[in-house]
Amino acid sequence: MKRIFLMVFAVVCLMSFANNALACACCVEEGTYIIRTFKPDEFVYGILDTMKFDQKAELYTTEAGFDMVKGLPEVGKEYESDSWTPATDQFDFVNEFTNKTWKFTLKTPGGKTGTLTLPVPTQVVQYKVDIHDTKDTGLGVRLYKEFRFKGYVRNGTGIFRSGIVKPTTYFLVFQGRGNGCDDVSDFTHWHLEIDGKKAQYEFNGKLTSAATE
Repeated sequence: MKRIFLMVFAVVCLMSFANNALACACCVEEGTYIIRTFKPDEFVYGILDTMKFDQKAELYTTEAGFDMVKGLPEVGKEYESDSWTPATDQFDFVNEFTNKTWKFTLKTPGGKTGTLTLPVPTQVVQYKVDIHDTKDTGLGVRLYKEFRFKGYVRNGTGIFRSGIVKPTTYFLVFQGRGNGCDDVSDFTHWHLEIDGKKAQYEFNGKLTSAATE
């Protein structure tokens, strides 16, 4: 019995050591600052493939209201009508990611729809930094993270059609928190900017594939 107990104890210790070693492989030190540009690889595409988006999105505005938005005339008419209120300013949102391309379909509170087609660019920027709001409790600090994609809008339909003329660019950012290793569950929010001769607007939303704490 003593020998069996020692064997079980040894196995438990080895498993504990392995788990700690795996965790520490992703540990990062205080003051970590990483920013790099590289070609999207299979690991990045794996994260993008498994991302799940919340079904709501918000058009970003300031105190200037719709005056800061360009390229969404149909949305502007609805925004200025009595049907648009702070309680109903969220857009219905559906995302599709196939063939290394995002398709963002949005519907206004009044039912107007449109789709933006955004091919993944040839470069991605990875940004991971200790913003000094967490302490190392033995497994490193918790980083703020971003994956940044800047490319060209392939086309826009519906409410986006009139504002999309070539070349119109997009800037899509996935934001989150985590350790030194990246996982789809780290990323909690997305931010999209559209910029062109006839278009300038931004949308924000959440990712439901993020880990809940």
